[in-house]
Amino acid sequence: MSLEFHQLELLAPARDADIGIAAIDHGADAVYIGGPDFGARVSAGNSVQDIERLARHAHRWGARIFVTHNTILRDDELEAARRMAWDVYHAGADVLIVQDMGLLELDLPPIQLHASTQTDIRTPEKARFLQDVGFSQMVLARELDLAQIRAIRDVIDPQRCKLEFFIHGALCVAYSGQCYISHAHTGRSANRGDCSQACRLPYHVVDGQGRFVAHDKHVLSMKDNNQSANLGALVDAGIRSFKIEGRYKDMGYVKNITAHYRLLFDRLIEDREGSDFPVARASSGRTTFTFTPDPNLNFNREFTDYFVNGRQDDIGAFDTPKNPGQAIGWVTKVGPDWVELECSDPATVLHNGDGLCYYDLQKELVGVAINRAEALPRPGHWRVVPKDPVAGLRDLRKGTTVNRNRDMDWVRVLEKKSSDRRIGVWAQLAETADGFALTLTDEDGHVGRAAVAHAKEPSRDAARAEAALREHLGRFGATIFAPLDITLQLSAPWFLPASLLNQLRREACEALEAARAAAYVRPARGVPLEPPVPYPEDTLSYLANVYNQKAHDFYARHGVRVIDAAYESHEEEGEVSLMITKHCVRWSMSLCPKQAKGVVGVKGTIKAEPLQLVNGKEKLTLRFDCKPCEMHVVGRMKTAVKNQRARELAEQPLVFYRTRPQGTPA
Repeated sequence: MSLEFHQLELLAPARDADIGIAAIDHGADAVYIGGPDFGARVSAGNSVQDIERLARHAHRWGARIFVTHNTILRDDELEAARRMAWDVYHAGADVLIVQDMGLLELDLPPIQLHASTQTDIRTPEKARFLQDVGFSQMVLARELDLAQIRAIRDVIDPQRCKLEFFIHGALCVAYSGQCYISHAHTGRSANRGDCSQACRLPYHVVDGQGRFVAHDKHVLSMKDNNQSANLGALVDAGIRSFKIEGRYKDMGYVKNITAHYRLLFDRLIEDREGSDFPVARASSGRTTFTFTPDPNLNFNREFTDYFVNGRQDDIGAFDTPKNPGQAIGWVTKVGPDWVELECSDPATVLHNGDGLCYYDLQKELVGVAINRAEALPRPGHWRVVPKDPVAGLRDLRKGTTVNRNRDMDWVRVLEKKSSDRRIGVWAQLAETADGFALTLTDEDGHVGRAAVAHAKEPSRDAARAEAALREHLGRFGATIFAPLDITLQLSAPWFLPASLLNQLRREACEALEAARAAAYVRPARGVPLEPPVPYPEDTLSYLANVYNQKAHDFYARHGVRVIDAAYESHEEEGEVSLMITKHCVRWSMSLCPKQAKGVVGVKGTIKAEPLQLVNGKEKLTLRFDCKPCEMHVVGRMKTAVKNQRARELAEQPLVFYRTRPQGTPA
């Protein structure tokens, strides 16, 4: 009995088509990218023409293109959203990533739908429902542990739906889709792709008696996600698509992080070869790199594996949301316009343009851009001339530890061509009645053939002629193919000129590319079950993000009886939970009653009483729901936001249809 191979999909982000192409070239099996509008990164949109260019490139390797269509929509945006879905489908996109259930009530193209992380998938019941209404893949909440992922896997039909999980990049502290602080304070909605990132701000933490628990700490700022050590465990738990965060990130980040995980997955695939749980990559080809990938060399807030292995103590970037970089040494002397450093590794080389940083006495990160770096006679000793005046660098003194958070040598490496992705082919040169034919068969079984009429001329040196044939046939150059083996089916060592062999190889490659393109089939749309399956609950609060009548109709059709409008509709007048998060400030500060349990003299004295977050005039209340071990950040919408919304509605009223408008077909 043959074993089933489990395909593992490495899913990379793209701010634009060029970065998406680089992600494919560096080993991604799929790329997710914003379309012209309605993506959850408002400043990362792309034209339909660029989507088409990216899809054409990706499909050469059998890789897929996902278009983010994952904001909540007003009624007056639904028609434009429907048209955009058709536009990107015609451009060659394979998948729409969706948050708003109103889209499922529209005339969409036959494109596969994936449930965005914004749909807040934390339970088996929610996951099963989304599968049964037609989603073929779903992005699970980042906060889940391995046991919770397995519980979802156990209710999902793997032939109908795959599970996707974030494995790298910035972490939203809130459950995705459950954060409204940005909208409440600025009018910019995270559910509409315009988050103001209040979670990265510094806050005072104050207890119920007005005492300061923490001063100016970034208590809602998480370290960056890194699941490098957990990939095998995630595969075993049921994850099949592994997502890198970063649609705002630059080319160097996408190249480096995609390459890093490509190597890890290639090693995992190789290690499981011949096992009773074999795995394979989800697209074609092998990728090689001109550099050694290293996640530490890109922007990061240090790393955590978050909740995958249970609640951890060290998940927060509480001192700074900036990139602290890697420690390289310490200050030995400070001059009027220069600083001398000793590197802990004498082999360390500093460059003009490098970025250094250090923590001042208030634990604030101070950046130092190098204008000029000069090696001193002693190995590992450097004099650097900063771009900014030395006098302005707070608390910089002898003995200060210095980090590097930008290495210009590394940056320059990634500005050049840094990868080569090839599909293996078996080449066979054979005689025909009037000449010769070259047949190429790739690793997926596609075939390309070219033939040419040519006289059969005996060669004067058989060994040399055969070597020349193999050499010329193996020159695949700028194509996407690389030879696995070359066989010669010739009755004699014929002489063939190099120009003829080049022509055969070029035409056979073109035929093989055409065969691959003709064979490519976009993934099928999932079929919703009939009659419509019931939603797990019969009541929805503002947390369900229902912002249009079609979304209301969707949930009503699935048995929901009470449906509140989204927070962005401004129907929540008082204090509400503006953020729900698995992160707990009390736990992080060792103030959790569960931590005190069993500690002599402490047990029973610590209670999960509310705390306040204060940033300037902004005040938020932290409430702790200890049974599910969650924290709620509670507040109210600012008057200015309400007033601005009222003015916008007066200028351009929104229509929320409560009954079917006249003239609309039933």
